[in-house]
Parts: sequence; structure tokens; C-alpha cells
Amino acid sequence: MCLAVPMKVLEIKKDMAVVSIGQVKKRVNIQMIANLKIGDYIMVHAGFGIEKIDAKEAQKTLELFK
Repeated sequence: MCLAVPMKVLEIKKDMAVVSIGQVKKRVNIQMIANLKIGDYIMVHAGFGIEKIDAKEAQKTLELFK
């Protein structure tokens, strides 16, 4: 089974972004996501951003993690 985690985009540099979930920050590859902006939420799996998601949906999932 695979698990993707919603994370907020903090920085973007070319094909990489710094994303966060709570206090955890991680650098991920974002080549598969077009039109990404700082503040967007993305699903992250195995070091790759795989999908841009709605902020409300991301918050729902993050609440479940708590």
C-alpha cells in the first residue's frame, strides 16, 4: 500500500520545492505538477509531488492525521 501526504509549498526552485507538514520540511521533486505556486498544497509520495490539491481537502486530511 502507498501513502501520499498533503504538504504546503513554501519555496520553489526550478524542478524542486520545499514543502511542509506541521514542523517537518522536505525538499521534493515537482516536475509532474504544472502551474504550482507558493502556498499551494500538493500530495507528496516518495519524494515527488504527484498532484495539486484543494486547500480545504488538504486541511481535512491533515486533521485526520492529528
